[in-house]
Amino acid sequence: MRITTEQLKAVLGSNEILKGIDFQAQDNEFVGIIGPNGSGKSTLLRCLYRVLEPTQGAVYLDGKALSSYRYQESAKRISVVAQHKKALDRDNADDYRIVRESLRKVGMQDFEDRSFSTLSGGEQQRIILARALAQQTPCLILDEPTNHLDIKYQFQLMNIVKGLGCTVISAVH
Repeated sequence: MRITTEQLKAVLGSNEILKGIDFQAQDNEFVGIIGPNGSGKSTLLRCLYRVLEPTQGAVYLDGKALSSYRYQESAKRISVVAQHKKALDRDNADDYRIVRESLRKVGMQDFEDRSFSTLSGGEQQRIILARALAQQTPCLILDEPTNHLDIKYQFQLMNIVKGLGCTVISAVH
């Protein structure tokens, strides 16, 4: 999936955070957004996954304006950790297969029955990644996924992400 922005601007309060961003991520490409805290990385990502509406400019998914998609349609194309199944949707055998496959991809298949709170920081990050993978979207957006991880787990997580075979946009600092 290809994601592009044209002259994307975002104003929060009286602060212009994004000042005309032209951005492009090609199909199956890994794009890192690098910058110090407060530089607008998360604001850009929030515009990409529709938590924040840009003040000006546009976001495109495969050439089609993101604003023309219904929210459910765009959520099926871009996975972000904050997205969840509807409360009334029941899990079925296919859902369990998808979850197990996602756990396998991040090397956490042996942790299926463990409580999240008993996992280390690196293990928790891999579970969070597996949760996003279970959505089976062609694009994955990560907002500082290695923050607060030891260097070993940073490399481990980024190697997993690079091998996923989907478009990945990740903010790092």
